[in-house]
Amino acid sequence: MINGLINYLSQQYAYVWGLLVSHIRLSIISVAAAIIIGIPLGILISDKVKVQKPVLGLANVVQAIPSLAILGFLVPYMGIGENTAVFMVVLYSLLPILKNTCAGLGNINAETIEAAKGIGMTRRQVLFKVKLPLALPVIMAGIRISSVTAVGLMTIAAYIGAGGLGTLVISGIQTDNASMILAGAIPACILALLMDFVMARVERAVTPIALRFSASQLTPEREATERRHRRMTLAGTGGLLCFAVIMMVYQHFSSLPDIRIGSKEACEGVIIGNMLADLIEAKTDLKVERKLALGGTMIAFGALEGDEIDLYPEYTGTIYSTVFGQAPVPGSTPEGVYEEVKAGLKENYDVDVLNSFGFNNTYVLAVTEETAERYDLQTMSDLVSVSSQLTLGCSPEFAVREDGLPGIEKMYGLKFKDTPNFSGTLMYTAINSGQVDVITAFSTDGLLQKYDLVLLEDDKHFFPPYYMLPLVNGDTLEKYPEIAEVLSCLDDFINDDTMQYLNYRVVELGEDRAQVARDFLLENGLVTEEELGI
Repeated sequence: MINGLINYLSQQYAYVWGLLVSHIRLSIISVAAAIIIGIPLGILISDKVKVQKPVLGLANVVQAIPSLAILGFLVPYMGIGENTAVFMVVLYSLLPILKNTCAGLGNINAETIEAAKGIGMTRRQVLFKVKLPLALPVIMAGIRISSVTAVGLMTIAAYIGAGGLGTLVISGIQTDNASMILAGAIPACILALLMDFVMARVERAVTPIALRFSASQLTPEREATERRHRRMTLAGTGGLLCFAVIMMVYQHFSSLPDIRIGSKEACEGVIIGNMLADLIEAKTDLKVERKLALGGTMIAFGALEGDEIDLYPEYTGTIYSTVFGQAPVPGSTPEGVYEEVKAGLKENYDVDVLNSFGFNNTYVLAVTEETAERYDLQTMSDLVSVSSQLTLGCSPEFAVREDGLPGIEKMYGLKFKDTPNFSGTLMYTAINSGQVDVITAFSTDGLLQKYDLVLLEDDKHFFPPYYMLPLVNGDTLEKYPEIAEVLSCLDDFINDDTMQYLNYRVVELGEDRAQVARDFLLENGLVTEEELGI
């Protein structure tokens, strides 16, 4: 495993470094924003008990809500990307700062405050010269907690295309690549520890020297040394904040793309997304930004509808059932579903549909050879008499979609013993270890080859066609009509076996998804190395 990690880092060091810098920048900005909001608000409510309780109560409620739920709530209103990720992390980081600010200011000895007032200090002077210096150690403890929390939470920002080290962790889970997971998790862990160390130094620097040393310890030499260390620490921290702000401004103004291409988090979606980006970059002068491996269908489609991305690959069956909310119609033809999808998206969302890539990644139920032999399973109807004895592993999305678990329960009369939810490749790990007996898979999954699973025939033809094709924002296609011609080279070019093999190269052979996509284009003469600039 360590060798695999070293090999991965040696090959992808530039990519990992870019994600690390992005993670640092977003974490620093989030913590800085939480401090700017939290400390003044804490000061304001510290002596107002009636206001303090509801404010802290609200902050407690926000922190109790799962982070993914917060993201799901924010995306429809704020869209995808860095701003939403930063806002979410700020919400979670506020509570420790607020609580510690109130606690630090509220626990100062009343006699000390009275003495300060007695010598003629104004309310402002009491706050800045007495209260805050005495409360700083407690306030900084809250900031340290928030800093570590921010680094950890920022890993889920990858679900909404904000980048960061979570991109490696999520991609590694999706592709069953332990080296990629470690390449994201280890730097994130080190960064959290480093953030705690830096904040500890800042805490020491801002705490008055007289509070840290007794009169006998505070010699002139010690005081001069401590002041020098304070200046260095504060200058370094200020430099980091300036770096983060400058990088955000630079990236915003220097990398405005013409086309923003997205994809969902599944392996083949990212592969196809990279193909589309490479083709457009190679065949046009358009500048492309890749916002790949987003969360589920509604995050990706919501980003397209909200003009956060311009193009992304999606499945006809998914649009029909999830976006349109239509119940699956057994026996639907690919042509019929395509025409309904094309007309519905244009009329209701001003989204254009290009031609299919040629592969049908429909749902299938899969079991091990041992389970198939034990219960004599060949079709989904064969599950009816034994489903109550079996555990089905499926994705969270499949568990609630009408063309998923609810649909097959109605159509086939199935009732499984339990239906735990897994993401991506974890389902294959679960069935291989015996945690589940049946899993939902896709017909082009690369891991089907690795685990040699038996696919049960959908003998009632419940699952609709799931042909992948590009969805393009109508305004984008009108502005850049050439992209339709460029992407037409992929029309019906990829069959099920080819897509399964491309997925296999990623999930089993550990190859990079972007490189697999590029190799496919080069090997089939769809682009040249010169056009790609390599």
